[in-house]
Amino acid sequence: MASQRIMLIDNEAGLCRMMEAVLKDQGYLVKSFTRPVQAIAEFTAGDYDLIISDIKMPEMDGLEVLQHVRNRDPEVPVIMITAYATVEMSIQALRRGAYDMLTKPFEPDELIYRVKNALQHHELVEENRDLREELSGQFKFEKIIGASPEIRALLEKVAKVAVRDTSVLITGESGTGKELIAQAIHHNSTRRNHRFVAVNCGALPESILESELFGYRKGAFTGALENRKGLLEAANGGTLFLDEVGNLPLSMQKTLLRFLQEQEFCCLGDTTPTKVDVRIISATNSDLSAEVAEGIFREDLFYRLNVINLHLPPLRERQDDIPLLATHFVREQNVKFGTEFKGLTPEAMEALRSYAWPGNIRQLCNVIEATMAISDGNFIGLPELAQLIETDKAGQSANQADYSSALSRFETDYLTRLLRKHSGNVEDAAAEAGMNMATIYRKLKKYGINKKEIEKS
Repeated sequence: MASQRIMLIDNEAGLCRMMEAVLKDQGYLVKSFTRPVQAIAEFTAGDYDLIISDIKMPEMDGLEVLQHVRNRDPEVPVIMITAYATVEMSIQALRRGAYDMLTKPFEPDELIYRVKNALQHHELVEENRDLREELSGQFKFEKIIGASPEIRALLEKVAKVAVRDTSVLITGESGTGKELIAQAIHHNSTRRNHRFVAVNCGALPESILESELFGYRKGAFTGALENRKGLLEAANGGTLFLDEVGNLPLSMQKTLLRFLQEQEFCCLGDTTPTKVDVRIISATNSDLSAEVAEGIFREDLFYRLNVINLHLPPLRERQDDIPLLATHFVREQNVKFGTEFKGLTPEAMEALRSYAWPGNIRQLCNVIEATMAISDGNFIGLPELAQLIETDKAGQSANQADYSSALSRFETDYLTRLLRKHSGNVEDAAAEAGMNMATIYRKLKKYGINKKEIEKS
């Protein structure tokens, strides 16, 4: 787990250095500023977990700093520091969104205590918000688009599996919607009021994956400066989804098997077992039976995970669902971008149906988004589609270079127009696009879009 990041703003250089040293000793990543104007110029949403700012400063006082921070990132906690605390000032700061007030002079222990409180409170707020968002967006079966016999048979099986609290292995090619099925199982089970936690077993190195799953105790390894819960403990009472479970290293397979047998595990650096109640749903796009035969996946773990198997057919085997999916994605993009596309021309729809879709539903969604970006009329036609997939030879691979290029052109053009519309104001642009500010900043950096030039234009 990455160290938490703190921005420190105080025009007293000596006090700033003292606070920075104290916080760094606690393992925090600290960037300090003695000029608030410079700090605000460098601040972007998502870069910091906590802001600490003095109130009485030249150029810009702390309440102005607080307002600028709140405008860009409404969630990050802010601690205000002052030597002239009054009831009126405290009320004003708290009304403007400050989390806490710290009065000078203060001891290092008090600073550490306030900082830990603010960060823990922020983590709790984020966890509760994530849970509310999950529960408010319950994955009912209408979220899974399809009317083909294959998908109807699958959903009937999912409905029966959901209420039985046992391990499920979901198989299928990449992009077929395995995580969506896992979420549907969770949200239609008795565990629906607890968390659904997903981890991609193929995306993390073995050492990081072990600490992410099982957590660690302070001092367990270099950089373990405090106790940290793992994903298994975070999912207590709910569901843990292990995506690409076939990529688990053999050592981790042994540890996971023990957990499935005992429903308990030991954090790194701890000898006392932690007991949790978690349902395991796993998914893979590889042939685990073959991996068992080759000795790269444990047979006993395979049988533990594969109590119930759900196989998702590739999109090429459910051609009747392609028009439904395409229409759904067009509707989603219309809502997201305020467009009024009516659908696809008959020729374009036939091209979609005859294409092999090696990337399955995920690829279809991306192709619809990109073709809507480069189409001039209200219908997606064959010429636009031909820039992204082979339309004359069914079963050929997608022209990924053309697709990536079209998507890049779309995002660059869309972000530039959006920012120009809002005079470079990223917060307003993010609100209209339904994206968070940190995502927009990442895309600006990815495509080399200069926000300041847009502000001048």
